[in-house]
Amino acid sequence: MASFKLCISDPSGKTFQREVKDNLARPFIGLNIGETIKGDSIEINGYEFQITGGSDYCGFPMRKGILGLRKKITIYGGVGFRGDAKGIKRRKTVCGHKIHERISQINLKVTKQGSKKLAEIFGLPEKAEDKEVKEPKKEELKEQKAAHKKEEKAAKEHKEIKEHKAEEKKHEAKEHKEEKKE
Repeated sequence: MASFKLCISDPSGKTFQREVKDNLARPFIGLNIGETIKGDSIEINGYEFQITGGSDYCGFPMRKGILGLRKKITIYGGVGFRGDAKGIKRRKTVCGHKIHERISQINLKVTKQGSKKLAEIFGLPEKAEDKEVKEPKKEELKEQKAAHKKEEKAAKEHKEIKEHKAEEKKHEAKEHKEEKKE
């Protein structure tokens, strides 16, 4: 039977993945890009998801407005092609917008949230760092800059000392040659 890898994007910016097989995958078959599905059918109670895309077993992306399993189309940009420059178009292979057994990945976005957060449902602990973004303090930045300047100054002095020693050796060698000539 069918097996899909679901990539669920949360409004907070995180993405969660879940593999659904057989009975849990059945509700997706026949749906199109843009349609919604209740989370109860995939054991995520209280949520509602919108299908935003996906890809088939060969990695070809699903594209809205394409009928059939696969099609080669000439496109300017959008799904399946990142345009290099203005006016460039390419011939690319894309999948149709209908979900079938040969689709391997389905992209979903949350349209209605349930009582529990997705992180809790998927068993991921929420870190304190995730709740509030930790920015370095101004004092720490100043210390880092000062340390960096000291390192640069030491490296510069080391380089000057090396150059000075090299010049002294050249000068000594030149004097030594002159003494031999006399």
